[in-house]
Amino acid sequence: MSVDYKEGEHSNLVTSEFHHIVGAAFFIYSSMIFYFSGTGNSKWLAKQVSREQGEQLVFIPDALRETDCSFSLKEGEKIGFIFPIYSWGPPPIVLEFIKQLTLMNYGDHYLFFVCSCGDDIGLAKEVFEEAIAAKGWNCNAGFSMIMPNNYVLFPGFDVDSKELEQKKLVDVISELVKVNEAIASRTNVFLCKKGGFPFIKTRIIYPLFCRYGIEPKKFYATDACVGCKRCVQVCPMKNIEMAEGRPVWKKNCTSCLACYHICPKQAVQYGKITVKKGQYFNPNI
Repeated sequence: MSVDYKEGEHSNLVTSEFHHIVGAAFFIYSSMIFYFSGTGNSKWLAKQVSREQGEQLVFIPDALRETDCSFSLKEGEKIGFIFPIYSWGPPPIVLEFIKQLTLMNYGDHYLFFVCSCGDDIGLAKEVFEEAIAAKGWNCNAGFSMIMPNNYVLFPGFDVDSKELEQKKLVDVISELVKVNEAIASRTNVFLCKKGGFPFIKTRIIYPLFCRYGIEPKKFYATDACVGCKRCVQVCPMKNIEMAEGRPVWKKNCTSCLACYHICPKQAVQYGKITVKKGQYFNPNI
């Protein structure tokens, strides 16, 4: 049975599986697909993989909000990471989670990742492998899945046309069948689209993005805001609060853009860069 741990929710099933360890303030979980998502592409992928593989889901921001990120592995259990690509690399929150993550009883467990991207992923595979290698784990498989674009904070970057958006959403279904078959058979395979100039994209642009491109200060709400609080509710980091009927952004932002894309009035803006740009939120979420 798949359990989706949404922001702020506490599953009774998971709570029943928590075990206090004497003298230590952390919990043991038994769910082995960890995911992060802002506008829903990776969340949709996580749900599909979870259902087909019979694994439960853990939402990474929720896990980080717990006292400690310790998980007990069952024998033969698969370990999955599902996340979007941020400027040709994994989201920093995913890398931070891996640093804090403890996998108890880790042995020859099959470990894989699935990442959603608008086109290509550069050397994101290598960055992910470096992160888990630092923990003493081995990555057995990885897959990049082309899905609709949502990044709009760079000049020239915008969402896809509705026609291309629909095509990507249709095409990914058959690709996901292949991915699930490979995971189910524990195949050692990497099907990742690096694209052109991967070194420049991931080793130069990606670090600059992580350092300077994740900045909540430029977010604001225009007079079109109706105070519906959807941006507050969708924020995976719980980084937005209401003040005098308007959203206010705090410092703990991942630049997932969920707040921008979910706004029914397109009142959420980021400086002047998002003016007249489109919105996208996965329609299946």
